[in-house]
Amino acid sequence: MEKKTKSSKVSTTSLAFMTAAGIISLRGLPMMAAEEMTMFFYIAFATILFLIPASLVSAELGSAYAGKSGGVYDWVSGAFGKNFGFCAIWLQWIQNVVWYPTVLAFAASAVAYGIGKPELAGNGVYTGLFIIVFYWLATFIAFAGTKILSKVTSWGFLVGTILPGAVVIILALVWLILKKPVGFEDMGTAENAVTVIRNGHPSLRWLPSVSNMSNLSFLAGIILLFAGVEVQAVHASEMENPRKQYPAAVFLAAVIVFALFTFGSLAISIVVRSSHIQIESGLMQALDVMLRAINMKWAISILAVCIAFGTLGGVMSWITGPSHGLLQTAKDGLLPEKMTATNKNGAPFIILIIQGLIVTVLACLYFILKDVNVAFFLLSALTAAVYIVMYLLMYAAAIRLRISKPDMERPYKVPGGMTGMWLVAGIGFLAALFVFIVAFFPPSQLPIGNPAFYVCIVAAGTIVFTGFPFVLERVRRKKISGTGNPAQ
Repeated sequence: MEKKTKSSKVSTTSLAFMTAAGIISLRGLPMMAAEEMTMFFYIAFATILFLIPASLVSAELGSAYAGKSGGVYDWVSGAFGKNFGFCAIWLQWIQNVVWYPTVLAFAASAVAYGIGKPELAGNGVYTGLFIIVFYWLATFIAFAGTKILSKVTSWGFLVGTILPGAVVIILALVWLILKKPVGFEDMGTAENAVTVIRNGHPSLRWLPSVSNMSNLSFLAGIILLFAGVEVQAVHASEMENPRKQYPAAVFLAAVIVFALFTFGSLAISIVVRSSHIQIESGLMQALDVMLRAINMKWAISILAVCIAFGTLGGVMSWITGPSHGLLQTAKDGLLPEKMTATNKNGAPFIILIIQGLIVTVLACLYFILKDVNVAFFLLSALTAAVYIVMYLLMYAAAIRLRISKPDMERPYKVPGGMTGMWLVAGIGFLAALFVFIVAFFPPSQLPIGNPAFYVCIVAAGTIVFTGFPFVLERVRRKKISGTGNPAQ
Protein backbone atom coordinates (compact mmCIF):
# COMPACT_ATOMS: atom_id res chain seq x y z
CA MET A 1 0.00 0.00 0.00
CA GLU A 2 2.87 2.36 0.85
CA LYS A 3 4.59 1.68 -2.47
CA LYS A 4 1.36 2.26 -4.35
CA THR A 5 0.79 5.56 -2.59
CA LYS A 6 4.33 6.70 -3.27
CA SER A 7 4.20 5.71 -6.93
CA SER A 8 1.03 7.78 -7.39
CA LYS A 9 2.86 10.96 -6.38
CA VAL A 10 3.74 13.55 -9.02
CA SER A 11 7.51 13.77 -9.55
CA THR A 12 9.56 16.95 -9.96
CA THR A 13 10.26 16.17 -13.62
CA SER A 14 6.61 15.36 -14.36
CA LEU A 15 5.41 18.61 -12.79
CA ALA A 16 8.13 20.55 -14.63
CA PHE A 17 6.97 19.02 -17.91
CA MET A 18 3.32 19.68 -17.02
CA THR A 19 4.19 23.30 -16.23
CA ALA A 20 6.30 23.76 -19.36
CA ALA A 21 3.61 22.08 -21.45
CA GLY A 22 1.08 24.55 -20.08
CA ILE A 23 3.33 27.48 -21.01
CA ILE A 24 4.91 26.38 -24.27
CA SER A 25 2.80 26.16 -27.34
CA LEU A 26 4.61 25.85 -30.66
CA ARG A 27 1.83 27.98 -32.09
CA GLY A 28 3.67 30.97 -30.62
CA LEU A 29 6.85 30.43 -32.64
CA PRO A 30 5.48 31.96 -35.88
CA MET A 31 4.22 35.03 -33.98
CA MET A 32 7.71 35.71 -32.66
CA ALA A 33 9.44 34.69 -35.90
CA ALA A 34 7.35 37.27 -37.77
CA GLU A 35 9.13 39.93 -35.70
CA GLU A 36 12.52 38.74 -37.02
CA MET A 37 15.41 40.30 -35.02
CA THR A 38 13.09 42.33 -32.79
CA MET A 39 11.99 38.97 -31.38
CA PHE A 40 15.06 39.05 -29.11
CA PHE A 41 13.77 42.24 -27.47
CA TYR A 42 10.35 40.68 -26.89
CA ILE A 43 11.81 37.42 -25.58
CA ALA A 44 14.22 39.28 -23.27
CA PHE A 45 11.37 41.45 -21.96
CA ALA A 46 9.11 38.44 -21.43
CA THR A 47 11.84 36.39 -19.73
CA ILE A 48 13.51 39.00 -17.51
CA LEU A 49 10.50 41.12 -16.59
CA PHE A 50 7.73 38.51 -16.65
CA LEU A 51 8.77 34.84 -16.62
CA ILE A 52 11.49 35.15 -13.96
CA PRO A 53 9.45 37.30 -11.50
CA ALA A 54 6.40 35.05 -12.00
CA SER A 55 8.55 31.94 -11.42
CA LEU A 56 10.13 33.30 -8.23
CA VAL A 57 6.89 34.60 -6.75
CA SER A 58 4.82 31.51 -7.62
CA ALA A 59 7.59 29.28 -6.24
CA GLU A 60 7.39 31.06 -2.86
CA LEU A 61 3.60 31.10 -2.76
CA GLY A 62 3.35 27.53 -4.02
CA SER A 63 5.71 26.21 -1.35
CA ALA A 64 3.95 28.22 1.39
CA TYR A 65 0.55 26.84 0.41
CA ALA A 66 1.76 23.39 -0.65
CA GLY A 67 -0.80 21.67 1.59
CA LYS A 68 -3.72 23.25 -0.26
CA SER A 69 -5.05 22.75 -3.78
CA GLY A 70 -6.55 26.12 -4.69
CA GLY A 71 -3.47 27.69 -6.33
CA VAL A 72 -3.83 31.43 -6.90
CA TYR A 73 -7.18 31.29 -5.12
CA ASP A 74 -5.47 30.38 -1.84
CA TRP A 75 -2.64 32.85 -2.41
CA VAL A 76 -4.80 35.88 -3.14
CA SER A 77 -7.43 34.88 -0.57
CA GLY A 78 -4.72 34.74 2.10
CA ALA A 79 -3.73 38.31 1.28
CA PHE A 80 -6.97 40.09 0.36
CA GLY A 81 -9.85 37.79 1.25
CA LYS A 82 -11.89 35.19 -0.59
CA ASN A 83 -13.64 37.66 -2.91
CA PHE A 84 -10.37 38.73 -4.51
CA GLY A 85 -9.16 35.13 -4.42
CA PHE A 86 -12.26 34.13 -6.35
CA CYS A 87 -11.57 36.92 -8.85
CA ALA A 88 -8.01 35.66 -9.37
CA ILE A 89 -8.91 32.02 -9.99
CA TRP A 90 -11.92 33.04 -12.09
CA LEU A 91 -9.67 35.13 -14.36
CA GLN A 92 -7.19 32.28 -14.65
CA TRP A 93 -10.03 29.95 -15.56
CA ILE A 94 -11.95 32.17 -17.99
CA GLN A 95 -8.86 33.26 -19.93
CA ASN A 96 -8.24 29.57 -20.51
CA VAL A 97 -11.68 29.13 -21.98
CA VAL A 98 -10.93 31.90 -24.51
CA TRP A 99 -7.46 30.46 -25.15
CA TYR A 100 -8.46 26.87 -25.92
CA PRO A 101 -9.91 27.56 -29.39
CA THR A 102 -6.76 29.42 -30.49
CA VAL A 103 -4.32 26.68 -29.47
CA LEU A 104 -6.52 23.94 -30.90
CA ALA A 105 -6.83 25.90 -34.16
CA PHE A 106 -3.04 25.56 -34.37
CA ALA A 107 -3.35 21.79 -33.96
CA ALA A 108 -6.01 21.78 -36.68
CA SER A 109 -3.62 23.50 -39.09
CA ALA A 110 -0.91 20.94 -38.26
CA VAL A 111 -3.23 18.06 -39.05
CA ALA A 112 -4.30 19.79 -42.27
CA TYR A 113 -0.68 19.85 -43.44
CA GLY A 114 -0.23 16.28 -42.24
CA ILE A 115 -3.03 14.93 -44.43
CA GLY A 116 -1.76 16.86 -47.44
CA LYS A 117 -4.55 19.47 -47.40
CA PRO A 118 -2.89 22.70 -46.15
CA GLU A 119 -5.78 24.75 -47.54
CA LEU A 120 -7.94 23.37 -44.72
CA ALA A 121 -5.88 25.45 -42.27
CA GLY A 122 -7.90 28.48 -43.38
CA ASN A 123 -11.25 26.66 -43.44
CA GLY A 124 -13.42 27.82 -40.55
CA VAL A 125 -15.80 24.86 -40.57
CA TYR A 126 -12.96 22.33 -40.47
CA THR A 127 -11.17 24.29 -37.73
CA GLY A 128 -14.29 24.69 -35.59
CA LEU A 129 -15.20 21.01 -35.78
CA PHE A 130 -11.63 19.99 -35.00
CA ILE A 131 -11.58 22.21 -31.90
CA ILE A 132 -14.83 20.75 -30.57
CA VAL A 133 -13.85 17.10 -31.08
CA PHE A 134 -10.29 17.53 -29.79
CA TYR A 135 -11.30 19.50 -26.72
CA TRP A 136 -13.90 16.98 -25.59
CA LEU A 137 -11.34 14.21 -26.07
CA ALA A 138 -8.99 16.07 -23.70
CA THR A 139 -11.83 16.56 -21.22
CA PHE A 140 -12.71 12.86 -21.10
CA ILE A 141 -9.05 12.00 -20.50
CA ALA A 142 -8.99 14.56 -17.67
CA PHE A 143 -11.86 12.67 -16.02
CA ALA A 144 -9.37 9.82 -15.39
CA GLY A 145 -7.54 11.85 -12.73
CA THR A 146 -4.12 13.43 -12.19
CA LYS A 147 -2.02 10.26 -12.48
CA ILE A 148 -3.09 9.46 -16.04
CA LEU A 149 -3.26 13.16 -16.85
CA SER A 150 0.37 13.74 -15.85
CA LYS A 151 1.52 10.82 -18.03
CA VAL A 152 -0.36 12.01 -21.12
CA THR A 153 0.78 15.59 -20.54
CA SER A 154 4.43 14.65 -20.01
CA TRP A 155 4.58 12.36 -23.05
CA GLY A 156 2.60 14.85 -25.10
CA PHE A 157 5.10 17.55 -24.18
CA LEU A 158 8.10 15.38 -25.08
CA VAL A 159 6.70 13.91 -28.30
CA GLY A 160 4.56 16.81 -29.45
CA THR A 161 6.48 19.89 -28.32
CA ILE A 162 10.12 19.10 -27.54
CA LEU A 163 10.58 16.74 -30.51
CA PRO A 164 9.03 18.98 -33.22
CA GLY A 165 10.74 22.00 -31.67
CA ALA A 166 14.11 20.23 -31.84
CA VAL A 167 13.40 19.08 -35.41
CA VAL A 168 12.65 22.60 -36.66
CA ILE A 169 15.86 23.88 -35.02
CA ILE A 170 17.97 21.08 -36.53
CA LEU A 171 16.39 21.56 -39.96
CA ALA A 172 17.16 25.28 -39.79
CA LEU A 173 20.83 24.41 -39.20
CA VAL A 174 20.71 22.05 -42.20
CA TRP A 175 19.13 24.89 -44.19
CA LEU A 176 22.10 27.11 -43.36
CA ILE A 177 24.63 24.35 -44.17
CA LEU A 178 22.99 23.91 -47.58
CA LYS A 179 23.35 27.68 -48.07
CA LYS A 180 19.68 28.18 -48.77
CA PRO A 181 18.27 31.75 -48.81
CA VAL A 182 17.88 33.11 -45.27
CA GLY A 183 14.41 34.50 -44.69
CA PHE A 184 15.26 37.43 -42.45
CA GLU A 185 17.98 38.61 -44.88
CA ASP A 186 15.36 39.27 -47.58
CA MET A 187 14.12 42.62 -46.30
CA GLY A 188 12.39 44.02 -49.38
CA THR A 189 12.62 47.67 -50.28
CA ALA A 190 10.37 49.49 -47.83
CA GLU A 191 10.53 50.22 -44.12
CA ASN A 192 8.17 48.09 -42.02
CA ALA A 193 7.78 46.79 -38.48
CA VAL A 194 10.94 44.64 -38.68
CA THR A 195 13.22 46.82 -40.82
CA VAL A 196 14.52 50.36 -40.73
CA ILE A 197 15.90 52.51 -43.56
CA ARG A 198 19.56 53.40 -43.12
CA ASN A 199 21.48 55.26 -45.84
CA GLY A 200 18.64 54.62 -48.23
CA HIS A 201 18.65 50.83 -47.70
CA PRO A 202 16.55 48.58 -45.45
CA SER A 203 18.38 47.11 -42.45
CA LEU A 204 17.31 44.69 -39.76
CA ARG A 205 15.60 46.32 -36.79
CA TRP A 206 16.82 45.02 -33.42
CA LEU A 207 14.53 47.16 -31.28
CA PRO A 208 10.82 47.61 -32.03
CA SER A 209 9.67 50.97 -33.31
CA VAL A 210 8.14 53.10 -30.56
CA SER A 211 6.66 55.69 -32.92
CA ASN A 212 3.24 54.52 -31.73
CA MET A 213 1.89 52.02 -29.23
CA SER A 214 0.42 49.84 -31.98
CA ASN A 215 3.95 48.71 -32.89
CA LEU A 216 4.31 47.30 -29.37
CA SER A 217 0.92 45.62 -29.18
CA PHE A 218 2.42 42.29 -30.26
CA LEU A 219 4.12 42.32 -26.86
CA ALA A 220 0.80 41.41 -25.22
CA GLY A 221 0.45 38.33 -27.40
CA ILE A 222 4.06 37.29 -26.83
CA ILE A 223 3.83 37.79 -23.06
CA LEU A 224 0.82 35.47 -23.11
CA LEU A 225 3.09 32.78 -24.58
CA PHE A 226 5.23 32.94 -21.42
CA ALA A 227 2.28 32.98 -18.99
CA GLY A 228 1.15 30.02 -16.89
CA VAL A 229 4.17 29.18 -14.74
CA GLU A 230 1.90 29.31 -11.68
CA VAL A 231 -0.95 27.15 -12.96
CA GLN A 232 0.30 23.74 -11.79
CA ALA A 233 0.66 24.91 -8.19
CA VAL A 234 -2.63 23.12 -7.47
CA HIS A 235 -0.76 19.80 -7.89
CA ALA A 236 1.99 20.70 -5.40
CA SER A 237 0.20 18.83 -2.60
CA GLU A 238 0.38 15.65 -4.73
CA MET A 239 4.21 15.62 -4.64
CA GLU A 240 6.33 13.59 -2.22
CA ASN A 241 8.12 16.69 -0.88
CA PRO A 242 6.27 19.69 -2.37
CA ARG A 243 8.13 22.35 -0.40
CA LYS A 244 11.38 21.48 -2.18
CA GLN A 245 10.16 19.82 -5.37
CA TYR A 246 7.71 22.49 -6.48
CA PRO A 247 10.24 25.37 -6.73
CA ALA A 248 12.68 23.04 -8.54
CA ALA A 249 9.96 22.05 -11.03
CA VAL A 250 9.08 25.70 -11.67
CA PHE A 251 12.67 26.72 -12.41
CA LEU A 252 13.30 23.71 -14.66
CA ALA A 253 10.16 24.59 -16.62
CA ALA A 254 11.32 28.22 -17.01
CA VAL A 255 14.66 27.14 -18.52
CA ILE A 256 12.94 24.82 -21.01
CA VAL A 257 10.49 27.57 -22.02
CA PHE A 258 13.21 30.15 -22.70
CA ALA A 259 15.39 27.81 -24.76
CA LEU A 260 12.64 26.38 -26.97
CA PHE A 261 10.96 29.70 -27.69
CA THR A 262 14.21 31.47 -28.57
CA PHE A 263 15.77 28.88 -30.87
CA GLY A 264 12.47 27.69 -32.35
CA SER A 265 11.41 31.19 -33.38
CA LEU A 266 14.81 31.93 -34.87
CA ALA A 267 14.65 28.71 -36.89
CA ILE A 268 11.38 29.74 -38.56
CA SER A 269 12.67 33.24 -39.35
CA ILE A 270 15.67 31.65 -41.08
CA VAL A 271 13.47 29.72 -43.49
CA VAL A 272 10.42 31.95 -44.10
CA ARG A 273 10.30 35.69 -44.78
CA SER A 274 8.37 37.62 -42.12
CA SER A 275 5.91 38.95 -44.70
CA HIS A 276 5.01 35.37 -45.69
CA ILE A 277 4.66 33.86 -42.21
CA GLN A 278 1.13 32.78 -41.29
CA ILE A 279 0.63 33.35 -37.56
CA GLU A 280 -1.64 30.33 -37.13
CA SER A 281 0.13 27.80 -39.37
CA GLY A 282 3.65 29.23 -39.65
CA LEU A 283 5.36 26.26 -37.97
CA MET A 284 3.92 23.74 -40.41
CA GLN A 285 4.63 26.19 -43.22
CA ALA A 286 8.32 26.27 -42.27
CA LEU A 287 8.54 22.50 -41.73
CA ASP A 288 6.92 21.91 -45.12
CA VAL A 289 9.52 24.12 -46.85
CA MET A 290 12.42 22.55 -44.95
CA LEU A 291 11.41 18.93 -45.53
CA ARG A 292 10.73 19.51 -49.22
CA ALA A 293 14.23 20.96 -49.58
CA ILE A 294 15.82 17.71 -48.34
CA ASN A 295 13.32 15.36 -50.04
CA MET A 296 11.65 14.29 -46.78
CA LYS A 297 8.13 15.53 -47.42
CA TRP A 298 6.81 12.22 -46.05
CA ALA A 299 7.93 13.23 -42.55
CA ILE A 300 5.43 16.11 -42.42
CA SER A 301 2.59 13.70 -41.60
CA ILE A 302 4.51 12.19 -38.69
CA LEU A 303 5.37 15.59 -37.27
CA ALA A 304 1.77 16.74 -37.69
CA VAL A 305 0.56 13.83 -35.55
CA CYS A 306 3.23 14.60 -32.94
CA ILE A 307 2.25 18.29 -32.82
CA ALA A 308 -1.43 17.44 -32.49
CA PHE A 309 -0.59 15.07 -29.60
CA GLY A 310 1.56 17.78 -28.01
CA THR A 311 -1.30 20.27 -28.25
CA LEU A 312 -3.56 17.74 -26.54
CA GLY A 313 -1.02 17.49 -23.71
CA GLY A 314 -0.80 21.28 -23.44
CA VAL A 315 -4.57 21.65 -23.30
CA MET A 316 -4.84 18.91 -20.68
CA SER A 317 -2.21 20.58 -18.50
CA TRP A 318 -4.53 23.60 -18.31
CA ILE A 319 -7.87 21.82 -18.08
CA THR A 320 -7.38 20.59 -14.52
CA GLY A 321 -5.24 23.35 -12.96
CA PRO A 322 -7.65 26.33 -12.91
CA SER A 323 -10.63 23.95 -12.67
CA HIS A 324 -9.35 22.54 -9.36
CA GLY A 325 -8.84 26.09 -8.10
CA LEU A 326 -12.40 26.98 -9.11
CA LEU A 327 -13.57 23.81 -7.36
CA GLN A 328 -12.07 25.12 -4.13
CA THR A 329 -14.04 28.36 -4.46
CA ALA A 330 -17.21 26.29 -4.88
CA LYS A 331 -16.36 24.36 -1.69
CA ASP A 332 -15.96 27.71 0.08
CA GLY A 333 -19.48 28.67 -0.95
CA LEU A 334 -18.58 31.27 -3.58
CA LEU A 335 -20.16 29.20 -6.36
CA PRO A 336 -23.31 27.04 -6.43
CA GLU A 337 -22.95 23.86 -4.39
CA LYS A 338 -23.60 21.69 -7.45
CA MET A 339 -20.23 22.78 -8.84
CA THR A 340 -18.44 20.94 -6.01
CA ALA A 341 -19.29 17.62 -7.65
CA THR A 342 -16.33 15.40 -8.52
CA ASN A 343 -16.08 11.94 -10.04
CA LYS A 344 -14.39 8.92 -8.43
CA ASN A 345 -10.97 10.16 -9.61
CA GLY A 346 -11.39 13.57 -7.97
CA ALA A 347 -11.91 15.45 -11.26
CA PRO A 348 -14.26 18.48 -10.96
CA PHE A 349 -16.93 16.89 -13.16
CA ILE A 350 -19.51 19.70 -13.39
CA ILE A 351 -16.91 22.45 -13.86
CA LEU A 352 -15.23 20.52 -16.67
CA ILE A 353 -18.58 19.98 -18.40
CA ILE A 354 -19.47 23.69 -18.17
CA GLN A 355 -16.00 24.57 -19.44
CA GLY A 356 -16.44 22.22 -22.39
CA LEU A 357 -19.81 23.74 -23.32
CA ILE A 358 -18.35 27.27 -23.34
CA VAL A 359 -15.41 26.18 -25.50
CA THR A 360 -17.86 24.52 -27.89
CA VAL A 361 -19.77 27.81 -28.28
CA LEU A 362 -16.54 29.77 -28.88
CA ALA A 363 -15.38 27.17 -31.42
CA CYS A 364 -18.56 27.77 -33.40
CA LEU A 365 -17.33 31.34 -34.06
CA TYR A 366 -14.83 29.82 -36.48
CA PHE A 367 -17.78 28.84 -38.66
CA ILE A 368 -18.42 32.54 -39.42
CA LEU A 369 -15.02 34.25 -39.05
CA LYS A 370 -13.42 35.44 -42.29
CA ASP A 371 -9.85 36.41 -41.37
CA VAL A 372 -8.46 33.64 -39.18
CA ASN A 373 -5.20 35.48 -38.37
CA VAL A 374 -6.94 38.64 -37.11
CA ALA A 375 -9.48 36.63 -35.13
CA PHE A 376 -6.64 34.54 -33.71
CA PHE A 377 -4.79 37.65 -32.48
CA LEU A 378 -7.94 39.37 -31.22
CA LEU A 379 -8.72 36.38 -28.99
CA SER A 380 -5.08 36.33 -27.87
CA ALA A 381 -5.16 40.03 -26.94
CA LEU A 382 -8.39 39.58 -24.96
CA THR A 383 -6.91 36.54 -23.22
CA ALA A 384 -3.74 38.49 -22.34
CA ALA A 385 -5.65 41.47 -20.91
CA VAL A 386 -7.81 39.24 -18.70
CA TYR A 387 -4.91 37.05 -17.58
CA ILE A 388 -2.68 40.00 -16.73
CA VAL A 389 -5.19 41.22 -14.13
CA MET A 390 -4.71 37.90 -12.33
CA TYR A 391 -0.94 38.41 -12.34
CA LEU A 392 -1.36 41.89 -10.86
CA LEU A 393 -3.34 40.32 -8.01
CA MET A 394 -0.72 37.57 -7.57
CA TYR A 395 2.21 39.99 -7.29
CA ALA A 396 0.29 42.26 -4.91
CA ALA A 397 -0.65 39.22 -2.78
CA ALA A 398 2.98 38.09 -2.50
CA ILE A 399 3.99 41.49 -1.12
CA ARG A 400 0.98 41.72 1.18
CA LEU A 401 1.58 38.24 2.64
CA ARG A 402 5.21 39.10 3.44
CA ILE A 403 3.89 42.08 5.43
CA SER A 404 0.75 40.59 7.01
CA LYS A 405 2.07 37.05 7.62
CA PRO A 406 5.83 37.37 8.11
CA ASP A 407 5.99 34.20 10.23
CA MET A 408 4.29 31.96 7.67
CA GLU A 409 6.47 28.99 6.85
CA ARG A 410 8.03 29.51 3.42
CA PRO A 411 10.46 26.69 2.54
CA TYR A 412 11.36 28.69 -0.56
CA LYS A 413 11.65 32.48 -0.40
CA VAL A 414 12.35 35.08 -3.04
CA PRO A 415 16.01 36.04 -2.30
CA GLY A 416 16.84 39.35 -0.63
CA GLY A 417 14.30 39.45 2.16
CA MET A 418 11.53 42.05 2.01
CA THR A 419 13.60 44.25 -0.31
CA GLY A 420 14.02 41.36 -2.71
CA MET A 421 10.28 40.69 -2.71
CA TRP A 422 9.48 44.35 -3.38
CA LEU A 423 12.00 44.37 -6.21
CA VAL A 424 10.98 41.09 -7.88
CA ALA A 425 7.21 41.41 -7.41
CA GLY A 426 7.37 45.13 -8.13
CA ILE A 427 9.16 44.61 -11.45
CA GLY A 428 6.71 41.86 -12.36
CA PHE A 429 3.76 44.07 -11.43
CA LEU A 430 4.95 47.06 -13.49
CA ALA A 431 5.80 44.88 -16.51
CA ALA A 432 2.38 43.23 -16.32
CA LEU A 433 0.70 46.63 -16.04
CA PHE A 434 2.53 47.84 -19.16
CA VAL A 435 1.47 44.73 -21.10
CA PHE A 436 -2.12 45.25 -19.93
CA ILE A 437 -2.09 48.74 -21.44
CA VAL A 438 -0.58 47.77 -24.81
CA ALA A 439 -3.09 44.91 -25.17
CA PHE A 440 -5.73 47.51 -26.02
CA PHE A 441 -3.82 48.88 -29.02
CA PRO A 442 -4.53 47.23 -32.40
CA PRO A 443 -1.30 45.72 -33.82
CA SER A 444 0.21 47.58 -36.78
CA GLN A 445 1.46 44.23 -38.11
CA LEU A 446 -2.04 42.95 -38.99
CA PRO A 447 -4.89 44.27 -41.18
CA ILE A 448 -7.24 44.90 -38.26
CA GLY A 449 -9.74 46.96 -40.23
CA ASN A 450 -11.72 49.09 -37.77
CA PRO A 451 -9.42 49.90 -34.79
CA ALA A 452 -12.34 51.16 -32.71
CA PHE A 453 -14.11 47.81 -33.03
CA TYR A 454 -10.92 46.00 -31.96
CA VAL A 455 -10.50 48.21 -28.87
CA CYS A 456 -14.18 47.89 -27.94
CA ILE A 457 -14.08 44.08 -28.11
CA VAL A 458 -10.94 43.83 -25.94
CA ALA A 459 -12.17 46.47 -23.46
CA ALA A 460 -15.69 45.06 -23.19
CA GLY A 461 -14.41 41.52 -22.74
CA THR A 462 -11.95 42.61 -20.05
CA ILE A 463 -14.59 44.59 -18.12
CA VAL A 464 -17.18 41.81 -18.29
CA PHE A 465 -14.81 38.98 -17.37
CA THR A 466 -13.10 40.92 -14.56
CA GLY A 467 -16.32 42.28 -13.11
CA PHE A 468 -18.28 39.01 -13.22
CA PRO A 469 -16.99 37.48 -9.94
CA PHE A 470 -17.79 40.67 -8.01
CA VAL A 471 -21.29 40.87 -9.52
CA LEU A 472 -21.82 37.19 -8.69
CA GLU A 473 -20.70 37.78 -5.10
CA ARG A 474 -23.07 40.75 -4.76
CA VAL A 475 -25.97 38.64 -6.02
CA ARG A 476 -24.99 35.83 -3.63
CA ARG A 477 -24.93 38.20 -0.65
CA LYS A 478 -28.35 39.62 -1.53
CA LYS A 479 -29.73 36.11 -1.83
CA ILE A 480 -28.31 35.13 1.58
CA SER A 481 -29.60 38.36 3.12
CA GLY A 482 -33.07 37.80 1.64
CA THR A 483 -33.17 34.21 2.86
CA GLY A 484 -32.04 35.11 6.35
CA ASN A 485 -34.61 37.87 6.84
CA PRO A 486 -38.18 36.59 6.98
CA ALA A 487 -39.48 40.11 6.38
CA GLN A 488 -38.02 40.16 2.91
